[in-house]
Amino acid sequence: MSGMASEHNNSSQEEYIPHYLQKEDPFASKLSREADIIAGFYLTIIGILSTLGNGYVIFMSSKRKKKLRPAEIMTVNLAVCDLGISVVGKPFSIISFFSHRWMFGWIGCRWYGWAGFFFGCGSLITMTAVSLDRYLKICHLSYGTWLKRHHAFICLAIIWAYATFWATVPFAGVGSYAPEPFGTSCTLDWWLAQASVAGQAFVLSILFFCLLFPTAVIVFSYVKIILKVKSSTKEVAHYDTRIQNSHILEMKLTKVAMLICAGFLIAWIPYAVVSVWSAFGRPDSVPIQFSVIPTLLAKSAAMYNPIIYQVIDCKLACCRSGGLKAKSSLKKSR
Repeated sequence: MSGMASEHNNSSQEEYIPHYLQKEDPFASKLSREADIIAGFYLTIIGILSTLGNGYVIFMSSKRKKKLRPAEIMTVNLAVCDLGISVVGKPFSIISFFSHRWMFGWIGCRWYGWAGFFFGCGSLITMTAVSLDRYLKICHLSYGTWLKRHHAFICLAIIWAYATFWATVPFAGVGSYAPEPFGTSCTLDWWLAQASVAGQAFVLSILFFCLLFPTAVIVFSYVKIILKVKSSTKEVAHYDTRIQNSHILEMKLTKVAMLICAGFLIAWIPYAVVSVWSAFGRPDSVPIQFSVIPTLLAKSAAMYNPIIYQVIDCKLACCRSGGLKAKSSLKKSR
């Protein structure tokens, strides 16, 4: 009986046909024209705000590029990744939504899927590096004394190499990029897991190295930071004003990093859940109308970070101005 069951499973895997091969036109939209127009307007707004916001962050950073600290260099790299998603990817999907079909064929589909995965993976690994930087800076104070700018550039080289490797692996024959079930966007071919054991291994590798492992590092780093802050708050209170101010600044930078990571994960985790369900659940078990919502949410992740930068920068400016006023009044009283 077990042998018959295994033969049935193997035959079902061999007989499985992905959604993009079941119909003659895999790029025709499966949504209503009204839904496509709404999605197109949504992505247009997201794309404009993301391009302007991240472009502004990069422009302002370029003015003081020689004075950027290692943590700031990583922040600029995150803005570059977000800008890349907006400039390289969003026009393809916006045009396709308004056209009610994917307009760029298989070559454009594979390029769009590669670019989205490349910049998305780069963003997540950059945030992983930032979380580690915050963890070592807060929990291991001696780390901050030796970290220099060239260490940050070495880290950037590793991040881009990592993203390039995993985004290019599907072209080596172990995976692929394919149209989404709703037809007007492209992504990793999660449905290979339904077809073969090799496809399952490919999907699991992508999930572990490009989502689960980086997310685990981020969560570990910030949990350790929170525990460290709770235990050291009373100790810092006994130090002089300069050390207290330095501690406050480091904690504000840590809050920025935590907000950025939280925004990214909130945007991408629903998409990851739907993708895993599509890969390992029953074929076509995710309704097409439902699958488009996590996709649109994930595409909005690049818009959040510039807003977080500006809000925190305003607070830091207020704190600095307040600190300067306090110092000047202290000098006058002396």
